Amino acid sequence: MKLFGTDGVRGKAGVKLDAMTAMKLAMAAGIYFRKESINNKIIVGKDTRRSGYMIENAIVSGLTAVGYDVIQIGPMPTPAIAFLTENMRCDAGIMISASHNPFYDNGVKFFDRRGNKLSQKIEKEIEKIYFDNDVIKSNQKTGMQIGSSKRIDDVIGRYIVHIKNSFPKELTLNGIRVVVDTANGAAYKVAPTILSELGAEVFVINDKPNGSNINQSCGALHPEKLSEEVKRVRADIGFGLDGDADRLVVVDERGCAVDGDKLLGALAFYLKNENKLSGNAISATVMSNKALEDFLLKKEISLFRCDVGDKNVLEVLQKKGLNFGGEQSGHIILSDYAKTGDALASALQVLAFVLKSGKTTSEAFDIFELYPQILENIPVNKKIPLNDIKGYEEILKELEKLGIRHLIRYSGTENLLRVLLEGKDEDLLFNQMGKLKEFLTSVLK
Repeated sequence: MKLFGTDGVRGKAGVKLDAMTAMKLAMAAGIYFRKESINNKIIVGKDTRRSGYMIENAIVSGLTAVGYDVIQIGPMPTPAIAFLTENMRCDAGIMISASHNPFYDNGVKFFDRRGNKLSQKIEKEIEKIYFDNDVIKSNQKTGMQIGSSKRIDDVIGRYIVHIKNSFPKELTLNGIRVVVDTANGAAYKVAPTILSELGAEVFVINDKPNGSNINQSCGALHPEKLSEEVKRVRADIGFGLDGDADRLVVVDERGCAVDGDKLLGALAFYLKNENKLSGNAISATVMSNKALEDFLLKKEISLFRCDVGDKNVLEVLQKKGLNFGGEQSGHIILSDYAKTGDALASALQVLAFVLKSGKTTSEAFDIFELYPQILENIPVNKKIPLNDIKGYEEILKELEKLGIRHLIRYSGTENLLRVLLEGKDEDLLFNQMGKLKEFLTSVLK
């Protein structure tokens, strides 16, 4: 059985992720981290899900059972846990969150002592320990070797100061009207505090978590209410966060959501002009529109593409020595300020860009036109390796000759083949999609 997915361990709380699983997972992680322990402390945070109480207590039990001292800090954004793990000199950090998933799901994310997400190699080592009952049993402590636990509520101030320091000192948000939708999630306290302390007039919506309303028709996944509120209060800009505040959606003064690729392009150009873009390059995923790539090329900025997932974006940044990248979906990594996607650090850079442009938000992000895209989900009965299909490579070469970018992959959870075509001529795209769909259906039905 595989525990870890693309971003930690995630599943329905009380089913895949029940108390026993969480406790044993914490034991396994504690045993692994103890090999290079410095301070014998692990910090634990969570979002606002009801199941967070159950999982938090189980994790504390597991960690203390193998001798770790635990610092519990309550609801905090995922990027705050990454920052505080390193800032407080902990051996590791744990975030209890299922990010943008519905409230009935939950998850566990781990960070090493430098605040970085774990590599697949380390995750496999923790899994190996998890399934070895003899190792789990032999590492449990007794007497005064059993760990302790304490709750600290004032660490929120450290994170607030850290994020505020990422905003240019010469700028102020005085006179700026901002709406922020905290998705009834982990940033319901810190987001409005940071913005108001920098001088903004802040209007907050969906900041009343009750354990079951996180991400519910609000936040980054559902920016409709944010758009309405921006128009209602005549705000200059709106920010939508997801449940653990690692994803950001920006809404302009007209109530229109800014496309994620335009967000990446504008911030990349802004950072270059400020001499803050390492290597004159960024990282983005295969899902980003080619119009972004062409825009960056004109600005003499390189683009390195990677597979979907902020973990993959961060890996490219580290390998290439870069400091900026992200996903079309709103995960933006500014590694000078955060070790993972941080919606609040990103929001402050967005505000700095808009202020320095001297334009409205809609004008500032009107930097290029996106190329048309068509996405089809084709039902399949069998998942033959695509490169083994006779004639498949020839079809791809023909698409490339026509200037059409393609992304074709099987769904990991459904019997579907996902086909994305992108190009400048929409009619040509529809024509080629029809031919491709007919060909693939005939082979995979």
